[in-house]
Amino acid sequence: MIANKKEFNMGLSLFAGFWVLFFILMSPVFSGKNLLDYMDNLYNTISKKSSYYIPKVQKQLEGVNGQQVSFSVKAHGAEQSSRLTKMFEAGGATVKPEGEKLAVSGDLGAIIANILVDSEAMFANDGKAVAVKYGSEERVVLYDWWNAVADAEKAMNKQSKFKEGKVLHDTLTKAIEPAYNYYGIEAVPIKDKWGTVVLSLTGYVIYTLWFGFSILFMFEGWGMKLEH
Repeated sequence: MIANKKEFNMGLSLFAGFWVLFFILMSPVFSGKNLLDYMDNLYNTISKKSSYYIPKVQKQLEGVNGQQVSFSVKAHGAEQSSRLTKMFEAGGATVKPEGEKLAVSGDLGAIIANILVDSEAMFANDGKAVAVKYGSEERVVLYDWWNAVADAEKAMNKQSKFKEGKVLHDTLTKAIEPAYNYYGIEAVPIKDKWGTVVLSLTGYVIYTLWFGFSILFMFEGWGMKLEH
């Protein structure tokens, strides 16, 4: 039995309206995108500018310029081995095959400087420059850099070269990763989208409360209440 039909029907109406609006928002009504895709793109564009740390990593090179290092990186297949060889040689390193690995040696500062050039180009959405430089798809190049630098960081730490390992870690997390993740996204200052941001956050709160109150009214109208 329904204890309070008016309250129950109000909750039921809110619940039904919630799902009607949900299906509308999940339809491509926002410039050909649904709400999730639209908001994901919005927050990616306004967060890109604050994720630009490449200059900070470039400054760290002062401590490793001229530092000669040697390490091994994994190469899965002849194709990747060829790419990695070309990539490291572009930074002045010497590369020699060692079974399934490549032995790399050279000036760590010069190696990282070359990686930062590629990361800078990708962050600026100039993937063509990277593709032409190595003759490979630009995302593949950044993915190869990610794996190679991760191997190099581990090697430096095993050799107790922690300063060098830290610079490689920052190259990985503050240059390669943002460049890869934000590739193809145009950076937009939040001041240009502040109205949309405020509206989206307000809408999120209202929509969450909408669902919560619909459940509350249905259960209370049904006669179910929390008691101490």
